[in-house]
Order: sequence, then structure tokens, then C-alpha cells
Amino acid sequence: MQQLQMVDLKRQYEKIKTEVDTAIQEVINSAAFINGPDVKAFSHELEAYLGVKHVIPCANGTDALQIALMALGLQPGDEVITPSFTFIATVEVVALLKLKPVFADVDRDTFTMNAESLRNAITPATKAIIPVHLYGQCSNMEEILAIAQEHNIPVIEDNAQAIGGYYQEDGSRKRTGSMGLIGCTSFFPSKNLGCYGDGGAIFTNDDTLAHLMRKICSHGSENRYYHEIVGVNSRLDSIQAAVLRIKLRHLDAYCDARRSAAAYYDKAFAGNPSITVPFVPDYSHHVYHQYTLILENVDRNKVQEELAALGIPSMIYYPVPCHQQEMFAALGGSSYVLPHTDYLTPRVLSLPIHTELTDEELEFISKNVNEVVSRLAQ
Repeated sequence: MQQLQMVDLKRQYEKIKTEVDTAIQEVINSAAFINGPDVKAFSHELEAYLGVKHVIPCANGTDALQIALMALGLQPGDEVITPSFTFIATVEVVALLKLKPVFADVDRDTFTMNAESLRNAITPATKAIIPVHLYGQCSNMEEILAIAQEHNIPVIEDNAQAIGGYYQEDGSRKRTGSMGLIGCTSFFPSKNLGCYGDGGAIFTNDDTLAHLMRKICSHGSENRYYHEIVGVNSRLDSIQAAVLRIKLRHLDAYCDARRSAAAYYDKAFAGNPSITVPFVPDYSHHVYHQYTLILENVDRNKVQEELAALGIPSMIYYPVPCHQQEMFAALGGSSYVLPHTDYLTPRVLSLPIHTELTDEELEFISKNVNEVVSRLAQ
């Protein structure tokens, strides 16, 4: 058995090597490294996949969130509600723009924004809401959008971990990232749709916002060397776009492979009283960017150490919630009462999940996880 990886990008590449190598070589031959034909083609192909009018590629997922907030024209001190149980980028861009992050709790079972906590966090100063489709799980967008509409607050979906997923209700499906006013994603290599470097994109059905965000991405310029507004330099390069065009064709298969691996884990851990497997509500088509357990009555960190000694990698996403990060101390982050976030933080552990996992690897991982957790359980 090969050395286990959290995400095995090398094996994934080997299956599409000819396509990828040819596409990269074509970009090199054309020398169209910036804003080349592959960037525009990828935009249109992703628009069709997501069912949105506009996809604006950019340099990374963090930039995507920043540009989305910039496009809303918010003023310093305006409040933006985000979950605390998320990667720091969701909240970092809020503070970077001199806006005020306001932290909401998550549901204990889905890890996504809790509707009641969101409602309680809204004030007259609230100008945006950023739900996060964490680990590949779709947030309860019906509830979130209803609350946002009631208060006339725009919603920016952080879709960095859930591209390929969707919200399903009454037989209809809406792709994650396509339901709010703006959606944002990352193409970091380990994502379900990942490139071979950094990359990101912004989605919207609003023509005016799309025009503005394209301008922001390009130094606030529509015509070269004429700059109407303050912008940034945030572009998806042509080589990454070429890779993403190929991987987009495989995205549904990649998500299916992850879902299959997750189903194997679910069955393997079903009888262990110290392990809670990911809960998936009826509305969510979970695409398992991460497969994250909740461990009860056991030292999570000790479990991770013993698994590592057996050659089984695992990760803690995330060891410190955003509201407790030192960077937000001046904003009174430690004063927040977020019981579900506080409950989950010391208990979550993510196992390897990717498109190339074999039954042999899944059996080895699950057997040892069960044995280690059962032995260490109090």
C-alpha cells in the first residue's frame, strides 16, 4: 500500500496526465499567459456548470471574498456576519477592509451557519452575511436567504469547500455558490476542483455587479491605463485555467468518488459510540471536501498522534475558531458565546478523503481509527 495522503493529487494527475500536459504545452506555445483564451473559455464552462450568468476568475479564494465585499460599497464599521467555525480567510477579508466581523454560531450537526444565531446577530449596522458551505456541506440556504431578504441584507456564499455540491428542495437543485447575490470559491490544489497553484472565482447573476467586480480585479480599470476606481490585481493565469478546464469535466466524478469514500467510512464507524460521522440533511448534496468526525469521550489530539504513528494522516479543521484568534482580540472576539462552535472545536478530526482512495486504504484507515478511538475512549 502506498503512503497515505490527506489528498493524493499525484495519483489524480496520473489519470489525466496526457490531457493536462497537452493543455499546458498549448498555453506555453501560445505565450498567452495572462487573460488568454483558456481563461475566457473556463469562465463560460463554469457558468454553464453552475447555472449562473457571470463567472469572474481571480487569483485565489481570499481575493474572491475581498472583491465581493468591495463591490458592495460597504463603509468602515459596517458589520458583516460570518460563522466563527471556518477558515480564517472568511473573516480576515472583513477586517482587512475595515469592516466589523460579527460571529455567528454553527449547527452542531452540519457545521454550517445556525439560522437562529444569524438572526440574533443582525443589527441596523449589518450590511452583509457570509454563510460558509463548510467541508463540502451546503448551508441551509432557504433559512439564511429568508432572513437576509427580511432585513434586505446581501448574501455572499463562501463556496471554497463545496463546489460541485448543491441545495435540493422539492426536486429542484441549485448549485452551491449560485443562490446568494454573490458566490466565491477557491481553486487551491486540494479542493474538489483544484488547479496546480492558486486560483479563485466569483459568481453572480447581477450584470452590474459582474461589471464592477471585473473592473476591481483589474486595478479598477476597464480600459488599460485608465482607472475609474481603486481596485486590485487579481487574475487567474492561463495555465491554471487550462488545468481547470480539464478538471471541471471530471468534477462530478471526483465528487462521486469522495461521496463513495464517505459512505464507506460511515458504515465502518456506525457501531462506534465515540465516533459521530458527518450528518447530511435532506437539502444538502454533500461533496466531502473534508470527511470530519466528532469524537466523544476521547482525547482528540491523542487519537491524531496515534494515527500518525500508524502512517494515517489526519487534520484538525480548525484548532482555534475565528472569534478566539489573537488577530480579533481587539474586536472583543473572546466575549462571544458560541456554544456549538466551542463544543466542536476540541472534538473534530478530518480523515483522508480524495478521488483515489482504494478499498484497501479505506479498510486500513477505518479499522485503525476504530481501534485507536475505542482503546482511548474514557
